[in-house]
Amino acid sequence: TSITSAKVQVNGVNLHYQQTGEGSHAVLLLPGMLGSGQTDFGPQLKSMNKQLFTIVAWDPRGYGQSIPPSRDFPPDFFERDAKDAVDLMQALKFKKFSLLGWSDGGITALIAAAKYPTLIHKLVVWGANASVTQEDVRIYNGIRDVSKWSEKVRKPLEEMYGLKYFAKTCEAWVDGISRFAEKSDGNICQQLLPDIKCPTFIIHGEKDPLVPRAHAEYIHKHIKGSRLLLMPEGKHNLHLRFAEDFNRQVEDFLQ
Repeated sequence: TSITSAKVQVNGVNLHYQQTGEGSHAVLLLPGMLGSGQTDFGPQLKSMNKQLFTIVAWDPRGYGQSIPPSRDFPPDFFERDAKDAVDLMQALKFKKFSLLGWSDGGITALIAAAKYPTLIHKLVVWGANASVTQEDVRIYNGIRDVSKWSEKVRKPLEEMYGLKYFAKTCEAWVDGISRFAEKSDGNICQQLLPDIKCPTFIIHGEKDPLVPRAHAEYIHKHIKGSRLLLMPEGKHNLHLRFAEDFNRQVEDFLQ
């Protein structure tokens, strides 16, 4: 089936999303920093089972085609994204749905699952963290300058945003997420993890250069009954690099 794309007004913003499939199980894909459905979830939109699932990939406000507004990073930006994501799905008339969150989208998904438990069916996160350490801040500062990114990762984002918006927003993101490290425990959403009651699947690439394995283990430990899968060759973008394996694991879990 084809992939449709549209906008819907949610919380005063026109949010862009892509949708495909006609299955009874609705699934929302939540992209990472600067990400969009188009840049972050090509293999999922194309190849996930469209008989079983209705798949929605959204662009959070200020990202992808959900501009305006320009992206900003107030202290509660993850909570804001979580509310936007859930309200988008409700605007699309999905009563209950599962969340697949990558990186920042994984953090957003953790918050949404904790805060809106009656709406979330199942949860899959990868490349996510519930706190920010000084080591993390060092890693983030390593990606602050987008001109140093590999061309493969940089090019689609440069094409989508133009160099100026892309560079400025990446710097603002580094500043915004680094602020969490100023708290004594670096907390983003640690206190919410025990509130997550839905079946949860955490995937971690053991070669992820952006998110150390301890983050995945912490999330696994604090969400009761959650499952953790370590992918020995997986990096941060394991769902793109190992799309077939990833899609199969996730579909098995969601059924």
